[in-house]
Order: sequence, then structure tokens, then C-alpha cells
Amino acid sequence: MKKALIVVDHGSVFEAANNQLAEIVELLQDREHTFDIVRHAHMELASPTIADAFDACVSDGASDITVHPYFLAPGRHSTTDIPRLVTEAASKHPHVTYRITAPLGIHDKILELVIERAGK
Repeated sequence: MKKALIVVDHGSVFEAANNQLAEIVELLQDREHTFDIVRHAHMELASPTIADAFDACVSDGASDITVHPYFLAPGRHSTTDIPRLVTEAASKHPHVTYRITAPLGIHDKILELVIERAGK
């Protein structure tokens, strides 16, 4: 069984913002983890879409897909919009299991990053 991770952000009309998520996924691909496939997707305004990334993971052999909303707080996008889009994408692949994680939220490492960035 191949496991895949899809990291999802909002998507932007600014290419540099979209490229940053692609760069994060490239860095994740170089890290040790339990996923065979790591892809990115944008909720709207840019490609690849969640459906594009889900289909690509399945084409690459994934049968278990985890979707992570790359958002700070559990707002409408991470609690409603992304789950709806993922469910729609998954409906074409009934043999694939999937789950959606919580957004980044409150975490000590995020607090450390805020302090680091603020200190510069």
C-alpha cells in the first residue's frame, strides 16, 4: 500500500505565493517520513487543484491519502471547503482511503517560529 500526503493552501493570484507551497513540498520530499508520495494543491485560484493532486496520487499508486490544510486556524476553509473538495475528489476513487488533518493550529514549534521571526 502506497501512502500519499497532499499539502493544501488557499491558492493565490500571485505566482510567488503558489510557488512557495511547491517549494515546501519539495523540502518535505527530502525529509524522512512515512509517505511514499508528497504533493501540493491549492484550494482555489491556482493549479494543481485538490482533485488534480488526488488523481495524481492515485495514478502514482496511492491507496491511502492524507490531506493536510496548510492553514493556521480551523476556519471555514479548513473545516468546510477543503473537506468538501477532498470528498468530491475521492468520490472518483472508492478504493482509496483518505483523511484530512487539522490545520497547523497552536503548537510550540509555531510559537518558537513567531518569536524567531519577530526577533529579526
